[in-house]
Amino acid sequence: MSVHYTRTAITLHWLIALLIFAAFPLGLYMHDLPLSPHKLRMYSYHKWIGVTVFLFAVIRLSWRLGHRPPALPGSMANWEKSVARGMHFALYALICLIPVSGWLMSSAKGFQTVWFGVLPLPDLVGKDKELGNTLQEVHEMLNFLMLGLVFAHAGAALKHHFIERDDVLARMLPFLAPRK
Repeated sequence: MSVHYTRTAITLHWLIALLIFAAFPLGLYMHDLPLSPHKLRMYSYHKWIGVTVFLFAVIRLSWRLGHRPPALPGSMANWEKSVARGMHFALYALICLIPVSGWLMSSAKGFQTVWFGVLPLPDLVGKDKELGNTLQEVHEMLNFLMLGLVFAHAGAALKHHFIERDDVLARMLPFLAPRK
């Protein structure tokens, strides 16, 4: 079994991470803007990023089904391995649920999602203001949950690299020298 993730998995991981790092602050920024062409443009960019994250997530999950991740170090306690698996499951779930919740919200609020201004995506639900407001709250809550999990995920990777001095981080960043 490999000691690090495949290049495909690594590339998708970092592409998705970069897109999320762009979408989250953009979402915070655009939320309170007054209605204007600029606000509508920011919403379009945010939606484009979200749809792209969702597509990359589907590709990443499909890839993951056929390619086992590298083993965690034997020095990790069983509870740590369980937490790591749970964390990855939660992150995968959120990476899929957040874009879908945004798409549902846009549909319910009566704003069609048009990927890159070219490909109109079908509305997932009919226009319903109350449902749109509820979905907005769900979308925001899921995003803040993701933010917390991303900090925990990155913190755990850094803890393993700098404190435990094992190769957990090198699994996703193979250029890091082995810590033997």
